[in-house]
Amino acid sequence: MTCNHTVTYNSTMDNVFKALADTSRRLLLDQLHLKNGQTLNELCGHLSMSRQAVTKHLTILEEADLVVVSWRGREKLHYLNPVPIDEISRRWIRKYEQHRLDAIHELRRKLEDEPGS
Repeated sequence: MTCNHTVTYNSTMDNVFKALADTSRRLLLDQLHLKNGQTLNELCGHLSMSRQAVTKHLTILEEADLVVVSWRGREKLHYLNPVPIDEISRRWIRKYEQHRLDAIHELRRKLEDEPGS
């Protein structure tokens, strides 16, 4: 029996990247960032697409855990979940930028330590 954590990790991360790859889904996330807890009707008002298309996009966002829902009576409210985006930032952006930031800090330190500065 093998323990391959990358299969689960890649599958989860793949869903997030796939969800973020579509402009309409990013617009939905932007709308939820502006006002969290919107209904389907409210979200449809910001996009020029059918209610059915918005529903399909929301389903993909929910499967990627970028949107979570809560029921208030008969209303289904959609909320932005920023955690998967933060995980992407930590895994794919920050670690690559750290080397550059360290180099800039080192350069600054050397320039400030030079005589005549």
